[in-house]
Amino acid sequence: MERAVYGRIRELEQTHWWFCGRRRIIAGLLADLDLEPPPSAQVLEVGCGPGGNLEMLRPFGAVRALEPDGEARDHAAARSGLEVAQGALPDNVIFAPRSFDLICAFDVIEHVNDDAASVKALAELIRPPGFLVATVPAYGWMWSLHDEAHHHKRRYGRKGFEALFEAAGLTVIRASHFNTLLFPLVLLVRIAKRLLGTAREDDRMPPAWLNRILGKVFAAERGWVRGVGLPFGLSIVVIARKGA
Repeated sequence: MERAVYGRIRELEQTHWWFCGRRRIIAGLLADLDLEPPPSAQVLEVGCGPGGNLEMLRPFGAVRALEPDGEARDHAAARSGLEVAQGALPDNVIFAPRSFDLICAFDVIEHVNDDAASVKALAELIRPPGFLVATVPAYGWMWSLHDEAHHHKRRYGRKGFEALFEAAGLTVIRASHFNTLLFPLVLLVRIAKRLLGTAREDDRMPPAWLNRILGKVFAAERGWVRGVGLPFGLSIVVIARKGA
């Protein structure tokens, strides 16, 4: 990921509608899992970046984190007071097998060269009957300058993303698209950018009034994602479980 992108994430992840809405959706999904009460459950966020999700994860157990970028790692540790280890997928993961009851990878898998090996490496860290929860951007045809600036390797179809977990020996218990209600708007914006040849970044803070509206619309999906799921959307979430 480009250094400027890390800087923008650090500035935006506490207040930007996309980060806030994603946390609300994910927190709802995690609340439905039958985890041991904290602090018994051991929780790991892989690729935590500047640490914007760590506070959200605290109610679910004793939280640790892994992050390859030194500046982001230092910021996450200072912000959260938690241990943030150095490491990267798939081969530089320092934790022992079967160490965690919940592993989270929020928009991480699309960054790695070998996604299958990375999901398998995460599966090995799960203590049965624990969970792996991961999100990724959807639809290869939605590829844009945003993906290039964030050093994405790919975007995913839902079935293809599920297959990574199944190949790693995990059982997919939930798979859904999300960021559905705003999908038409984002699609129109990206088409307009292509036609106009503009390269302005997607991850800029909108005006406060618009940020509030977009955040409420996005977060309104959390009930559907927890229930029947959503058939299309800009992102995909998969929850998979490791058997005994």
